[in-house]
Amino acid sequence: MSLALTEIESITNDYFAASGGRAVDIYFRNSFLLDLLMNRQGGILERPAGGEKIRIPLNYSDAEGGFFTRSDALSSDDRVSINAATFNWKHAYGNATVYLTDEIEAAGDYAAVQFVTQKIETAQRTCANWLASTLYSAAGDEAPTLTGLRALTSEDADTPYGGIAENDLVAADGTLPWEGKTNSDAASMSLDILLALRTAAKVSDGRDGKPNVAVTTESLYNVISKALQAQQRFVTDDGVANAGFTHLVYEGMVLAADDYCPAGHCFALNTRFLGFAIHQNGFFARQPWVELAGPAGRSMKIPGPAPLATPTRRPHACHSNLS
Repeated sequence: MSLALTEIESITNDYFAASGGRAVDIYFRNSFLLDLLMNRQGGILERPAGGEKIRIPLNYSDAEGGFFTRSDALSSDDRVSINAATFNWKHAYGNATVYLTDEIEAAGDYAAVQFVTQKIETAQRTCANWLASTLYSAAGDEAPTLTGLRALTSEDADTPYGGIAENDLVAADGTLPWEGKTNSDAASMSLDILLALRTAAKVSDGRDGKPNVAVTTESLYNVISKALQAQQRFVTDDGVANAGFTHLVYEGMVLAADDYCPAGHCFALNTRFLGFAIHQNGFFARQPWVELAGPAGRSMKIPGPAPLATPTRRPHACHSNLS
């Protein structure tokens, strides 16, 4: 049989949340960090309506202030302390194409529907995989892929991140609040490595001042898991457990393995200052099926415009070259 265009549209709607469908988690089930930031909205989640770029305001220095006595003149000087990082839109997509010959060979209503839904799910996974695989990339602002975590934590002071180079942003005390932090010294994975990352990415000693999430490879995760189990300090976080990802909690920081994390890397992140900027109409909202211009069949695209953004690089750090 061959499904009518209205029938294939109706089947498709069942697999998209925007149409009241049910197959949402298929986008996030393979990557802990993608699930945390996008599905569970564990970080900042901007929903801009459009624009040439995403503008994320940042505050990097204190204003004029201090103590004074009765006779002191108080300064009214303005101190330049507010700037903004700009992030380019990143456009991932998945494609589903159903050829008429394949649809007919599916033989029967049930088989044809199963064939179409398999194509839809494959397109969904493809879009998610492109996002997850470049989430850790070192690509710069102008790359078509995500400007990922290795770019966020890069030590290259001359390469812009979010349109700003490290040395272009200097606070009143002379520090560089836009500095990337990556320790590339060869080292063995250990609890000390995690503590060092939390210290390197610390904004303050307060409640929200240290990284709350660390991601690494499965082999490096297993090293920490064994160390914590030996010390009887293995604990879990119910929210992460419910999402189906293996993890543990150390010093208040969730540590999880992510299949897309590059070998030898561990990232400490503060998700209060990290997240996706997703277009209001672009949360994996599919396009309509269209007839192919060449061979007989239909095609549908699933766009996912979503740059990874942060208002500050200070709360994030990386250690590479781990074993």
